[in-house]
Amino acid sequence: MGIQPFFLAKFDLTSIFVMAPIAIAAMMEHIGDMSAISATVGRNFIEDPGLHRTLVGDGIATALAGLFGGPANTTYGENTGVLVLSRVYDPKVVRLAAIYAVILSFSPAFAAIVNSIPTAIIGGVSFILYGMISAIGVRNVVENRVDFTNSRNLIIAAVILVCGLGFSNGITFAIGEIHVTLTNLAIAAIAGIALNAILPSKDYEFGADVTEGRSGDFGRY
Repeated sequence: MGIQPFFLAKFDLTSIFVMAPIAIAAMMEHIGDMSAISATVGRNFIEDPGLHRTLVGDGIATALAGLFGGPANTTYGENTGVLVLSRVYDPKVVRLAAIYAVILSFSPAFAAIVNSIPTAIIGGVSFILYGMISAIGVRNVVENRVDFTNSRNLIIAAVILVCGLGFSNGITFAIGEIHVTLTNLAIAAIAGIALNAILPSKDYEFGADVTEGRSGDFGRY
């Protein structure tokens, strides 16, 4: 068994400015995962328990992790792929898996066993899981009947894709003596949110027209 070092956080404005932009990418990942999981399991988690509650829970968990020197939490879109493949949707199973993961994280022997798995096997599993994330995202777009003949929707989607793929190293700028870096995901998220708010002719209603088989619905676009 091994205990990782714990540190109590202290207020440091420089660190806050450096880490805060990462929260934007984490929030967008959370929203995407909630939509994908809703569509996968056939329940609208965007509505119940509600996106506002899940975001708050994610934020509190990340704040508590940071308080003790841990990294930011993330919703891990790969888990959506696991749900698709296993078809095991019971939250009790996820809770048990979380408990086991916490306990086993204190065991260097288990870490050694995991690291002994051949790279080719890990790569093959990752290949399928990451592919599932993209496929589910495309399915959500199709199920929600996003109208890409509408120039507004096409422009927003194009800008998001270019920002996400093009700014591979992110953007770094200075605020006084503090250097802040926006990752490519954060840039894509900010651009998408800004364009959605600025461009005219918004043609959808949030949460409208939820029907069976479209549980991750954000409204018709």
